[in-house]
Amino acid sequence: MSALLYYLLLRPLSLLPYPVLYGISNFFYVILYYIVGYRKKVVMDNLTKCFPEKTKAECQEIMKLFYKHFCDLVVESVKNFGITEKEARERYETIGAEVMNAYAEKGQSVLLCGGHYANWEFWAVAGPLALKHNVVAIYKKLRNDYFDQKMRASRGKFGLQLVRTLDTGEFFKSHHDKNVAVVFGFDQSPANPKKCMWVQFMGRETGAMFGAEKYAKEYNLPIIYGEQMKVSRGKYKITYEVLVAEPRLTGEGEITQLLHTRLEKDIRKAPQYWLWSHKRWKHRRPQ
Repeated sequence: MSALLYYLLLRPLSLLPYPVLYGISNFFYVILYYIVGYRKKVVMDNLTKCFPEKTKAECQEIMKLFYKHFCDLVVESVKNFGITEKEARERYETIGAEVMNAYAEKGQSVLLCGGHYANWEFWAVAGPLALKHNVVAIYKKLRNDYFDQKMRASRGKFGLQLVRTLDTGEFFKSHHDKNVAVVFGFDQSPANPKKCMWVQFMGRETGAMFGAEKYAKEYNLPIIYGEQMKVSRGKYKITYEVLVAEPRLTGEGEITQLLHTRLEKDIRKAPQYWLWSHKRWKHRRPQ
């Protein structure tokens, strides 16, 4: 069944030109927002609590823009199954690659950190093309083995390697000195609120995963932040900057807070491009 879905639906859709896909996105926006109402309560609750200074009407406008972007994310992710290298290079601009590549040229591994903002799936196929490191992303394996295989092939077609979260520790032991850029998405909600750090994020106390801080300090790996922005429909750019050059000189929790503070800056500039449908604040700090 999974193979049929891929070859009869997803693969043919991935070969369609972008204008046709955005027509499909427009259609699904109407279905998702006005008819199904997918997670609208979650989105509105997140927005009103993160932007208490905004009126309900302002939050609703952000919500509409978010759902339009979310539908674009879906069709763009499908397009990645059939995207060419030429299309990837034309639609994804890299600024500050020299920041990353300077470390690669001297054989220094780094951690590349970012949030679920703009289009992280587009970066997975286009981002490594501009970098000299061996780029590796930590990811959570899909339950469906067939689609996990297809997703890995799609993300990895232009150089990205994937390592399961369960294998992270072993990977760092054997590869931390192999000129790698290890990618961490740090803004997910932690599975266990008793085993996380607590930071201030979007004006709220937030449980945070601290893997990036842990491995940066253990192996003294510089942390690079990737600021993603949506330029226009189907076109993105990323700007790299050194966020922490010497992780071992930082205090406990400092890196994790810095990452969330930096991401918040991006979100407040254009809030519609963050993943508001995620139940980011489902946990409360344990007593």
